[in-house]
Amino acid sequence: MNVDLFDFDLPPERIALHPAAPRDAARMLVLDGQATRDAGVADLPAALRPGDCLVFNDTRVIPAQLDGHRGEARIGATLHKREGPRRWRAFVKGAKRLRDGDLIDFGHGVGATSTARGEDGSWALDFAGDEPVELLLERAGRMPLPPYIAARRGIRPSDADDYQTMFADEPGAVAAPTAALHFTPMLMAALGEAGIGHETLTLHVGAGTFLPVKAADTDDHRMHAEWGRIDAATAARLNAVRARGGRVIAVGTTSLRLLESAADVDGTIRPFEGDTAIFITPGVALRAVDGLLTNFHLPRSTLFMLVSALMGTDRMQAAYAHAIAQGYRFYSYGDASLLLPGTRP
Repeated sequence: MNVDLFDFDLPPERIALHPAAPRDAARMLVLDGQATRDAGVADLPAALRPGDCLVFNDTRVIPAQLDGHRGEARIGATLHKREGPRRWRAFVKGAKRLRDGDLIDFGHGVGATSTARGEDGSWALDFAGDEPVELLLERAGRMPLPPYIAARRGIRPSDADDYQTMFADEPGAVAAPTAALHFTPMLMAALGEAGIGHETLTLHVGAGTFLPVKAADTDDHRMHAEWGRIDAATAARLNAVRARGGRVIAVGTTSLRLLESAADVDGTIRPFEGDTAIFITPGVALRAVDGLLTNFHLPRSTLFMLVSALMGTDRMQAAYAHAIAQGYRFYSYGDASLLLPGTRP
């Protein structure tokens, strides 16, 4: 499929550099069947039905960006996937200066040895010492804000809280599941009063989520693997929701991708633990979910391809054109869209 089908013009001023305050004050574009309407995230209880279930990703973002040096050479690293107790795969700025076995000093008593360069140019970093790597990152790392935000206004102390969801519990992500940034305890209470349930799963989001699609055809693009888990009890409860006639609504593309990775051909969600590199494009049948709450995504991105698979490419192009014209805020700190196809996949 030609990647140009997923391109659109986005004015730079539509990119949100800060989250809405309060979080649930963000706007929400609702696509329900063939209807399109403007609303707000606070309207979500009324936009769903009693018996529906929202599925959140409880991953927690770690300070995964590191600045260091090898001798006189400056090295920047963005961790994107754990490969062992002390080994992380990383995208490296200044990678041409690295050789296998080089020691990188990240300051604050944190060092790592480069090894096992991948075909994609990434390196495995083996962290020295006995302290848990998480503690080392707390000392030497920075919050990995998306590059389209960090490049325009830098990283601020408030991002340490702003870029974590209220569900963040399992450390390991290097990007936030940003659709869940809109939720507050007050909104969750309102959803509960409306008879709308919720469940959590874990998918440790990798930095590959920011990588552009460089191929001209979707068949030539390869996703980076990410680790996820759905336990047996959660899978059983989600299957029961659908058996009762309720809808499973993924909050964020990360939740959707893991649910689809765990689903049988008949839509039954199975327990899952391991890596997934699922790539969802138009023509791929969605089996486990009945809707999606997500933010507005980049042109030509795998995430815009995913929402096009759910709602149709022409529909999403029209919806994004409407959102741009109406001043919706895009990307990680931006507004939300609620996508309900109207027929069960």
